[in-house]
Amino acid sequence: MRNKILSIISLLLVMVLLVSCSIPGGGSGGPKIESFSILGAESIEVEVEGEHRLTTNLSAEDAAYITWSATNDAVMVTDTGCILGLRVGLSEVRAEISGFSDSVQVRVVEKSSAPPATGDGGIAAGPLYDPYKDVSVEAFYADYTPAKSYWDAYHRSRHNLMSGMLETPDQAPTIASNRPMVGGKYLRNTSTYYSESGNAYTVVDSHGTAVFTVYYGGAYITLEEVAAYVFAFGDVPANYSADKDDQPRNSEWGEYLRVNHTSFTGNTSRYPYQPVLPNIMGCGGSLRYMELDIGTTGTDCDPSFPCALYNNGMNITRGAARIVYGKYDLNGNGVYERGEHHVFYTYNHYNDFQEYLNYFGGWGEMFGNITGGGTISSKYDYKPTPYIEVHFGTLESLGDAVASAVFLLPEEYGKKLLAA
Repeated sequence: MRNKILSIISLLLVMVLLVSCSIPGGGSGGPKIESFSILGAESIEVEVEGEHRLTTNLSAEDAAYITWSATNDAVMVTDTGCILGLRVGLSEVRAEISGFSDSVQVRVVEKSSAPPATGDGGIAAGPLYDPYKDVSVEAFYADYTPAKSYWDAYHRSRHNLMSGMLETPDQAPTIASNRPMVGGKYLRNTSTYYSESGNAYTVVDSHGTAVFTVYYGGAYITLEEVAAYVFAFGDVPANYSADKDDQPRNSEWGEYLRVNHTSFTGNTSRYPYQPVLPNIMGCGGSLRYMELDIGTTGTDCDPSFPCALYNNGMNITRGAARIVYGKYDLNGNGVYERGEHHVFYTYNHYNDFQEYLNYFGGWGEMFGNITGGGTISSKYDYKPTPYIEVHFGTLESLGDAVASAVFLLPEEYGKKLLAA
Protein backbone atom coordinates (compact mmCIF):
# COMPACT_ATOMS: atom_id res chain seq x y z
CA MET A 1 0.00 0.00 0.00
CA ARG A 2 2.85 2.38 0.88
CA ASN A 3 4.49 1.84 -2.52
CA LYS A 4 1.17 2.42 -4.26
CA ILE A 5 0.68 5.71 -2.42
CA LEU A 6 4.23 6.79 -3.28
CA SER A 7 3.60 5.96 -6.92
CA ILE A 8 0.43 8.04 -6.95
CA ILE A 9 2.22 10.96 -5.29
CA SER A 10 5.05 10.74 -7.82
CA LEU A 11 2.57 10.72 -10.68
CA LEU A 12 0.80 13.79 -9.30
CA LEU A 13 4.12 15.60 -8.90
CA VAL A 14 5.04 14.79 -12.49
CA MET A 15 1.68 16.09 -13.71
CA VAL A 16 2.18 19.35 -11.79
CA LEU A 17 5.65 19.76 -13.24
CA LEU A 18 4.51 19.05 -16.78
CA VAL A 19 1.80 21.70 -16.50
CA SER A 20 4.14 24.27 -15.01
CA CYS A 21 7.10 23.70 -17.27
CA SER A 22 5.71 22.67 -20.64
CA ILE A 23 6.22 24.97 -23.61
CA PRO A 24 5.74 24.66 -27.32
CA GLY A 25 8.56 23.17 -29.39
CA GLY A 26 10.44 19.91 -29.62
CA GLY A 27 10.03 17.33 -32.31
CA SER A 28 12.51 15.21 -34.19
CA GLY A 29 15.62 16.48 -35.92
CA GLY A 30 17.12 19.76 -34.90
CA PRO A 31 18.83 22.93 -35.99
CA LYS A 32 22.42 23.28 -37.16
CA ILE A 33 24.55 24.33 -34.19
CA GLU A 34 28.30 24.70 -33.65
CA SER A 35 28.48 24.00 -29.92
CA PHE A 36 26.26 22.92 -27.06
CA SER A 37 26.53 23.05 -23.28
CA ILE A 38 24.39 23.15 -20.14
CA LEU A 39 25.07 26.39 -18.33
CA GLY A 40 25.93 26.59 -14.64
CA ALA A 41 27.57 24.08 -12.32
CA GLU A 42 28.42 20.51 -13.32
CA SER A 43 26.43 19.26 -10.33
CA ILE A 44 23.37 20.63 -8.58
CA GLU A 45 21.29 19.79 -5.51
CA VAL A 46 17.50 19.78 -5.28
CA GLU A 47 15.11 18.76 -2.54
CA VAL A 48 12.45 16.11 -2.83
CA GLU A 49 9.48 17.91 -4.44
CA GLY A 50 11.85 20.74 -5.33
CA GLU A 51 12.49 21.90 -8.86
CA HIS A 52 15.33 23.35 -10.89
CA ARG A 53 15.36 24.53 -14.50
CA LEU A 54 18.46 23.91 -16.58
CA THR A 55 19.48 26.39 -19.25
CA THR A 56 21.82 26.02 -22.21
CA ASN A 57 23.86 28.18 -24.54
CA LEU A 58 21.23 27.84 -27.30
CA SER A 59 18.52 30.23 -28.33
CA ALA A 60 14.95 29.51 -27.21
CA GLU A 61 14.00 28.31 -30.68
CA ASP A 62 16.97 25.92 -30.97
CA ALA A 63 16.60 24.67 -27.38
CA ALA A 64 13.13 23.39 -28.22
CA TYR A 65 14.83 20.51 -30.10
CA ILE A 66 16.86 19.24 -27.13
CA THR A 67 16.19 15.68 -25.91
CA TRP A 68 16.38 15.45 -22.11
CA SER A 69 16.75 12.25 -20.07
CA ALA A 70 17.64 11.06 -16.57
CA THR A 71 19.54 7.89 -15.57
CA ASN A 72 17.05 6.87 -12.84
CA ASP A 73 13.80 7.78 -11.12
CA ALA A 74 15.36 9.98 -8.42
CA VAL A 75 14.37 12.89 -10.65
CA MET A 76 11.91 13.68 -13.39
CA VAL A 77 13.04 15.92 -16.27
CA THR A 78 10.69 17.45 -18.82
CA ASP A 79 11.43 18.18 -22.46
CA THR A 80 12.21 21.78 -21.46
CA GLY A 81 14.99 20.92 -18.98
CA CYS A 82 12.89 21.35 -15.85
CA ILE A 83 13.93 18.93 -13.08
CA LEU A 84 11.73 17.73 -10.21
CA GLY A 85 13.19 15.80 -7.28
CA LEU A 86 11.20 12.61 -6.63
CA ARG A 87 13.27 10.68 -4.06
CA VAL A 88 16.58 10.97 -2.23
CA GLY A 89 19.38 9.79 -4.47
CA LEU A 90 21.87 10.68 -7.18
CA SER A 91 21.00 10.92 -10.86
CA GLU A 92 22.52 12.24 -14.05
CA VAL A 93 20.48 14.43 -16.37
CA ARG A 94 21.61 14.33 -19.99
CA ALA A 95 20.79 16.64 -22.90
CA GLU A 96 21.33 15.77 -26.57
CA ILE A 97 20.88 17.74 -29.79
CA SER A 98 22.25 17.43 -33.34
CA GLY A 99 25.09 15.10 -32.34
CA PHE A 100 26.10 17.17 -29.29
CA SER A 101 25.48 16.23 -25.66
CA ASP A 102 26.15 17.45 -22.15
CA SER A 103 25.12 16.31 -18.69
CA VAL A 104 24.85 17.44 -15.08
CA GLN A 105 24.79 15.44 -11.87
CA VAL A 106 21.74 15.97 -9.67
CA ARG A 107 21.73 15.09 -5.97
CA VAL A 108 18.26 14.88 -4.43
CA VAL A 109 18.11 15.54 -0.67
CA GLU A 110 15.36 15.45 1.93
CA LYS A 111 12.74 18.16 1.73
CA SER A 112 13.27 21.10 4.07
CA SER A 113 10.48 21.92 6.50
CA ALA A 114 10.79 25.64 5.79
CA PRO A 115 9.07 27.27 2.81
CA PRO A 116 11.37 28.59 0.07
CA ALA A 117 12.79 32.03 0.70
CA THR A 118 12.10 34.86 -1.72
CA GLY A 119 14.97 37.13 -0.78
CA ASP A 120 12.97 40.31 -1.43
CA GLY A 121 10.31 40.17 1.24
CA GLY A 122 7.75 38.80 -1.17
CA ILE A 123 5.56 35.76 -0.67
CA ALA A 124 7.28 32.46 -1.39
CA ALA A 125 5.45 30.21 -3.78
CA GLY A 126 6.16 27.23 -5.98
CA PRO A 127 4.23 24.41 -7.62
CA LEU A 128 3.94 22.49 -4.35
CA TYR A 129 3.95 25.25 -1.72
CA ASP A 130 0.67 27.15 -1.46
CA PRO A 131 1.10 30.28 0.70
CA TYR A 132 -2.63 31.07 0.65
CA LYS A 133 -3.96 27.72 1.84
CA ASP A 134 -4.94 28.99 5.29
CA VAL A 135 -5.27 32.72 4.57
CA SER A 136 -8.71 34.31 4.87
CA VAL A 137 -10.03 36.65 2.20
CA GLU A 138 -10.20 39.45 4.76
CA ALA A 139 -6.58 38.99 5.82
CA PHE A 140 -5.40 38.76 2.21
CA TYR A 141 -6.93 42.09 1.14
CA ALA A 142 -6.14 43.84 4.44
CA ASP A 143 -2.44 43.80 3.53
CA TYR A 144 -2.64 43.57 -0.25
CA THR A 145 0.22 43.74 -2.70
CA PRO A 146 0.20 42.58 -6.35
CA ALA A 147 1.60 39.16 -7.22
CA LYS A 148 5.38 38.88 -7.45
CA SER A 149 5.78 35.75 -9.56
CA TYR A 150 3.93 33.29 -11.78
CA TRP A 151 3.53 30.76 -8.97
CA ASP A 152 2.34 33.49 -6.62
CA ALA A 153 -0.37 34.43 -9.14
CA TYR A 154 -1.16 30.77 -9.78
CA HIS A 155 -1.92 30.03 -6.13
CA ARG A 156 -3.87 33.24 -5.72
CA SER A 157 -6.18 32.30 -8.57
CA ARG A 158 -6.73 28.86 -7.07
CA HIS A 159 -8.31 30.69 -4.14
CA ASN A 160 -10.05 33.36 -6.27
CA LEU A 161 -7.66 36.07 -5.09
CA MET A 162 -6.43 38.97 -7.19
CA SER A 163 -2.95 39.33 -8.67
CA GLY A 164 -3.07 42.87 -10.06
CA MET A 165 -4.00 46.36 -8.94
CA LEU A 166 -7.41 46.78 -7.33
CA GLU A 167 -8.39 50.22 -8.63
CA THR A 168 -11.49 50.38 -10.83
CA PRO A 169 -10.39 52.15 -14.04
CA ASP A 170 -11.88 55.30 -15.51
CA GLN A 171 -13.54 55.04 -18.91
CA ALA A 172 -10.95 56.88 -20.97
CA PRO A 173 -7.46 55.37 -21.04
CA THR A 174 -4.54 57.20 -19.50
CA ILE A 175 -2.36 58.29 -22.43
CA ALA A 176 1.42 58.43 -22.11
CA SER A 177 2.83 61.94 -22.44
CA ASN A 178 5.41 60.58 -24.86
CA ARG A 179 4.05 58.33 -27.61
CA PRO A 180 6.83 57.74 -30.15
CA MET A 181 5.99 58.32 -33.80
CA VAL A 182 7.78 57.19 -36.95
CA GLY A 183 6.86 58.65 -40.31
CA GLY A 184 3.78 60.31 -38.88
CA LYS A 185 2.47 57.03 -37.41
CA TYR A 186 2.40 55.97 -33.78
CA LEU A 187 4.94 53.27 -32.99
CA ARG A 188 3.53 49.90 -32.01
CA ASN A 189 6.28 48.27 -29.99
CA THR A 190 7.19 44.86 -31.42
CA SER A 191 9.58 43.89 -28.61
CA THR A 192 8.19 41.31 -26.20
CA TYR A 193 9.25 40.99 -22.57
CA TYR A 194 8.64 37.43 -21.37
CA SER A 195 10.25 35.63 -18.44
CA GLU A 196 9.46 32.66 -16.17
CA SER A 197 9.19 30.30 -19.15
CA GLY A 198 6.75 32.58 -20.94
CA ASN A 199 4.40 32.82 -17.93
CA ALA A 200 5.34 36.40 -17.03
CA TYR A 201 5.13 39.48 -19.22
CA THR A 202 6.66 42.82 -18.19
CA VAL A 203 5.15 46.06 -19.45
CA VAL A 204 7.55 48.94 -20.09
CA ASP A 205 6.90 52.64 -20.57
CA SER A 206 7.70 54.50 -23.76
CA HIS A 207 11.32 54.88 -22.59
CA GLY A 208 11.75 51.13 -22.09
CA THR A 209 11.64 51.20 -18.27
CA ALA A 210 9.79 48.35 -16.56
CA VAL A 211 6.46 49.41 -15.02
CA PHE A 212 4.65 46.21 -13.98
CA THR A 213 4.37 42.50 -14.78
CA VAL A 214 1.33 40.35 -15.49
CA TYR A 215 1.35 36.60 -14.93
CA TYR A 216 -0.41 33.92 -16.93
CA GLY A 217 -3.43 32.64 -15.01
CA GLY A 218 -3.54 35.70 -12.73
CA ALA A 219 -6.58 37.91 -12.06
CA TYR A 220 -6.66 41.55 -13.27
CA ILE A 221 -9.18 44.38 -13.64
CA THR A 222 -7.32 47.57 -14.67
CA LEU A 223 -7.32 48.52 -18.34
CA GLU A 224 -3.53 48.54 -18.66
CA GLU A 225 -3.11 45.15 -17.00
CA VAL A 226 -5.96 43.44 -18.87
CA ALA A 227 -4.79 44.87 -22.21
CA ALA A 228 -1.25 43.67 -21.55
CA TYR A 229 -2.54 40.25 -20.47
CA VAL A 230 -4.63 39.82 -23.62
CA PHE A 231 -1.74 41.05 -25.78
CA ALA A 232 0.79 38.75 -24.12
CA PHE A 233 -1.23 35.56 -23.68
CA GLY A 234 -4.08 35.77 -26.19
CA ASP A 235 -6.66 35.00 -23.50
CA VAL A 236 -8.48 36.60 -20.56
CA PRO A 237 -7.44 36.76 -16.89
CA ALA A 238 -8.68 34.16 -14.39
CA ASN A 239 -11.42 36.37 -12.93
CA TYR A 240 -13.26 36.61 -16.27
CA SER A 241 -16.35 34.57 -17.09
CA ALA A 242 -17.45 34.09 -20.69
CA ASP A 243 -21.07 34.16 -19.51
CA LYS A 244 -22.42 37.71 -19.85
CA ASP A 245 -25.09 36.97 -17.22
CA ASP A 246 -22.79 35.90 -14.40
CA GLN A 247 -23.24 37.92 -11.22
CA PRO A 248 -20.82 38.52 -8.33
CA ARG A 249 -23.31 37.26 -5.76
CA ASN A 250 -22.91 33.83 -7.37
CA SER A 251 -19.14 33.96 -7.87
CA GLU A 252 -16.22 33.51 -5.49
CA TRP A 253 -14.53 36.42 -7.28
CA GLY A 254 -17.13 38.76 -5.79
CA GLU A 255 -16.56 42.40 -6.68
CA TYR A 256 -13.60 41.43 -8.88
CA LEU A 257 -15.64 39.29 -11.25
CA ARG A 258 -15.57 40.46 -14.86
CA VAL A 259 -17.77 38.96 -17.55
CA ASN A 260 -17.98 38.51 -21.31
CA HIS A 261 -15.47 36.74 -23.53
CA THR A 262 -17.34 36.24 -26.77
CA SER A 263 -16.94 36.65 -30.51
CA PHE A 264 -17.00 40.18 -31.90
CA THR A 265 -18.58 40.11 -35.33
CA GLY A 266 -17.89 43.69 -36.39
CA ASN A 267 -21.04 43.50 -38.51
CA THR A 268 -21.07 46.93 -40.17
CA SER A 269 -24.25 46.11 -42.12
CA ARG A 270 -26.18 45.77 -38.89
CA TYR A 271 -24.14 48.38 -37.01
CA PRO A 272 -23.03 50.90 -39.66
CA TYR A 273 -21.61 53.28 -37.05
CA GLN A 274 -18.83 50.81 -36.24
CA PRO A 275 -15.48 51.24 -37.99
CA VAL A 276 -14.05 48.27 -39.85
CA LEU A 277 -11.22 46.65 -37.87
CA PRO A 278 -8.15 45.33 -39.72
CA ASN A 279 -8.74 42.16 -41.75
CA ILE A 280 -11.89 41.38 -39.76
CA MET A 281 -13.97 38.38 -40.75
CA GLY A 282 -17.32 39.38 -42.24
CA CYS A 283 -15.97 42.55 -43.81
CA GLY A 284 -13.76 40.95 -46.44
CA GLY A 285 -11.12 39.72 -44.03
CA SER A 286 -10.20 36.42 -42.43
CA LEU A 287 -9.36 37.36 -38.83
CA ARG A 288 -11.64 36.39 -35.98
CA TYR A 289 -12.00 38.96 -33.19
CA MET A 290 -13.06 38.45 -29.58
CA GLU A 291 -14.37 40.94 -27.04
CA LEU A 292 -14.39 41.26 -23.25
CA ASP A 293 -15.69 43.77 -20.73
CA ILE A 294 -13.57 46.35 -18.99
CA GLY A 295 -15.30 47.26 -15.73
CA THR A 296 -15.19 51.04 -15.43
CA THR A 297 -16.85 53.42 -12.97
CA GLY A 298 -19.65 54.25 -15.39
CA THR A 299 -20.60 55.38 -18.89
CA ASP A 300 -21.13 59.12 -19.14
CA CYS A 301 -20.51 59.27 -22.90
CA ASP A 302 -23.52 57.22 -24.03
CA PRO A 303 -27.08 57.86 -22.77
CA SER A 304 -28.03 54.28 -23.63
CA PHE A 305 -25.97 53.01 -20.70
CA PRO A 306 -26.43 53.95 -17.04
CA CYS A 307 -23.59 55.66 -15.21
CA ALA A 308 -22.92 53.12 -12.49
CA LEU A 309 -20.17 51.08 -10.87
CA TYR A 310 -19.51 48.00 -13.00
CA ASN A 311 -19.52 45.56 -10.08
CA ASN A 312 -20.95 46.58 -6.69
CA GLY A 313 -20.36 43.17 -5.12
CA MET A 314 -23.88 41.94 -5.78
CA ASN A 315 -24.73 42.89 -9.36
CA ILE A 316 -22.96 43.85 -12.56
CA THR A 317 -23.87 46.84 -14.74
CA ARG A 318 -21.92 46.11 -17.88
CA GLY A 319 -21.51 49.59 -19.31
CA ALA A 320 -19.97 50.33 -22.70
CA ALA A 321 -16.25 49.62 -22.31
CA ARG A 322 -14.70 46.67 -24.16
CA ILE A 323 -11.38 45.28 -25.27
CA VAL A 324 -11.60 43.78 -28.76
CA TYR A 325 -8.70 41.68 -30.01
CA GLY A 326 -7.63 39.46 -32.90
CA LYS A 327 -7.60 35.74 -32.09
CA TYR A 328 -5.56 33.66 -33.14
CA ASP A 329 -2.80 33.25 -35.74
CA LEU A 330 -4.32 32.28 -39.06
CA ASN A 331 -1.79 29.69 -40.20
CA GLY A 332 -1.64 27.96 -36.82
CA ASN A 333 2.12 28.13 -36.43
CA GLY A 334 2.03 29.75 -32.99
CA VAL A 335 3.33 33.10 -34.23
CA TYR A 336 1.15 36.13 -34.73
CA GLU A 337 1.92 37.87 -38.00
CA ARG A 338 1.75 41.65 -38.14
CA GLY A 339 -1.72 41.77 -39.65
CA GLU A 340 -3.21 39.32 -37.19
CA HIS A 341 -2.60 40.42 -33.63
CA HIS A 342 -4.41 43.61 -32.68
CA VAL A 343 -5.74 44.73 -29.30
CA PHE A 344 -8.22 47.62 -29.30
CA TYR A 345 -10.11 49.51 -26.60
CA THR A 346 -13.53 51.12 -26.98
CA TYR A 347 -15.34 52.85 -24.15
CA ASN A 348 -18.35 54.12 -26.12
CA HIS A 349 -19.77 50.75 -27.19
CA TYR A 350 -17.89 50.17 -30.44
CA ASN A 351 -18.32 53.67 -31.84
CA ASP A 352 -14.62 54.51 -31.58
CA PHE A 353 -11.47 52.43 -31.02
CA GLN A 354 -7.85 52.95 -29.97
CA GLU A 355 -5.10 50.40 -30.56
CA TYR A 356 -2.90 49.11 -27.74
CA LEU A 357 0.72 49.88 -28.62
CA ASN A 358 2.43 47.43 -26.22
CA TYR A 359 3.76 49.87 -23.64
CA PHE A 360 2.31 51.61 -20.60
CA GLY A 361 -0.05 54.40 -21.67
CA GLY A 362 0.54 53.47 -25.28
CA TRP A 363 -2.79 53.93 -27.03
CA GLY A 364 -3.03 54.85 -30.69
CA GLU A 365 -5.04 57.56 -32.35
CA MET A 366 -8.79 57.20 -31.94
CA PHE A 367 -10.85 56.33 -35.01
CA GLY A 368 -14.53 55.65 -35.61
CA ASN A 369 -17.98 57.19 -35.60
CA ILE A 370 -17.82 59.98 -33.03
CA THR A 371 -14.32 60.87 -34.24
CA GLY A 372 -15.81 61.31 -37.71
CA GLY A 373 -18.65 63.52 -36.49
CA GLY A 374 -21.47 60.94 -36.39
CA THR A 375 -24.18 60.52 -33.78
CA ILE A 376 -23.46 57.90 -31.14
CA SER A 377 -24.71 54.42 -32.08
CA SER A 378 -26.88 55.89 -34.83
CA LYS A 379 -27.87 53.72 -37.81
CA TYR A 380 -28.82 56.84 -39.78
CA ASP A 381 -26.27 59.54 -38.90
CA TYR A 382 -22.99 57.65 -38.91
CA LYS A 383 -19.56 58.73 -40.11
CA PRO A 384 -16.98 56.15 -39.00
CA THR A 385 -13.40 56.97 -39.93
CA PRO A 386 -11.15 54.06 -41.02
CA TYR A 387 -8.53 52.25 -38.98
CA ILE A 388 -5.41 54.34 -38.51
CA GLU A 389 -2.28 52.39 -39.35
CA VAL A 390 0.64 52.21 -36.93
CA HIS A 391 4.36 51.79 -37.46
CA PHE A 392 5.72 48.42 -36.33
CA GLY A 393 9.08 48.77 -34.64
CA THR A 394 10.97 48.45 -31.37
CA LEU A 395 11.34 51.06 -28.69
CA GLU A 396 15.01 50.08 -28.50
CA SER A 397 15.57 51.14 -32.11
CA LEU A 398 14.67 54.74 -31.29
CA GLY A 399 17.90 55.49 -29.49
CA ASP A 400 20.01 55.11 -26.37
CA ALA A 401 17.27 56.44 -24.11
CA VAL A 402 15.39 53.16 -24.30
CA ALA A 403 18.27 50.74 -24.83
CA SER A 404 18.02 49.56 -21.20
CA ALA A 405 14.80 47.72 -22.09
CA VAL A 406 16.83 44.97 -23.73
CA PHE A 407 17.44 43.29 -20.37
CA LEU A 408 13.75 42.43 -20.19
CA LEU A 409 13.78 40.28 -23.31
CA PRO A 410 13.04 36.63 -22.47
CA GLU A 411 15.81 34.44 -21.11
CA GLU A 412 13.71 31.41 -21.94
CA TYR A 413 11.15 30.53 -24.55
CA GLY A 414 8.06 32.78 -24.45
CA LYS A 415 5.02 33.07 -26.63
CA LYS A 416 6.02 34.69 -29.92
CA LEU A 417 3.57 37.36 -30.96
CA LEU A 418 5.03 39.23 -33.87
CA ALA A 419 7.16 38.02 -36.73
CA ALA A 420 10.15 40.24 -37.38
